[in-house]
Amino acid sequence: MTIIAAADGSALGNPGPMGWAWYIDDDSWAAGGAPHGTNNIGELTAVLELLRATAHTDEDLLIHCDSRYVIDSITKWMPGWKKKGWKKADGKPVMNLEIIQALDAAMKGRRVRFEWVKGHAGHPLNEAADVRANGAAQAYQNGTPVKSGPGFAGAAALVSTRAEPAPALPVHPTLFDDIEEDPFTEIRIVVSPDEHTRLTARAHEAGVSPEEFLRALI
Repeated sequence: MTIIAAADGSALGNPGPMGWAWYIDDDSWAAGGAPHGTNNIGELTAVLELLRATAHTDEDLLIHCDSRYVIDSITKWMPGWKKKGWKKADGKPVMNLEIIQALDAAMKGRRVRFEWVKGHAGHPLNEAADVRANGAAQAYQNGTPVKSGPGFAGAAALVSTRAEPAPALPVHPTLFDDIEEDPFTEIRIVVSPDEHTRLTARAHEAGVSPEEFLRALI
């Protein structure tokens, strides 16, 4: 038997209030989030939580995911990152490292296959996960309880006996998250002195650099 699920993430503002969710059916799904995170963090966390929830089974797992960044991170880039001491091809540190390393550990001994699906295109499982991930992000934005879902049968005992806490969710937004392995992508913009002054002021108010402020707008 193969467990078929979808995993999805959502960040309002990217970065902003973040939600994640995995969905198998109406009786087996889970959602959660954080006050601040990126879409990629939500997507990665959804897969991690699905792996943890099903860790007590010996079933194969098929994960539908609309993020090529997540799929490629786990199935293509991770071995090279590990050999380089968790560095990317350009020598820079791997982003979202805590979650990536947790995923590496959670994948060990598992029979997992990923299938990319186009987001917001009517795929039933993906749509169900998306609604729940977005609902969790909205809950954090509004300060209301998150609908966490029923979870996966038998997973509660596993979670309650987990020795180590879940990794922190660092926020490292990038200009183009989904093309992580391309170190040559560069965008240049020209602004007037007045525009630069306004940009610097708005970034200062947000507590970030002007570059980080611009990245958050894309």
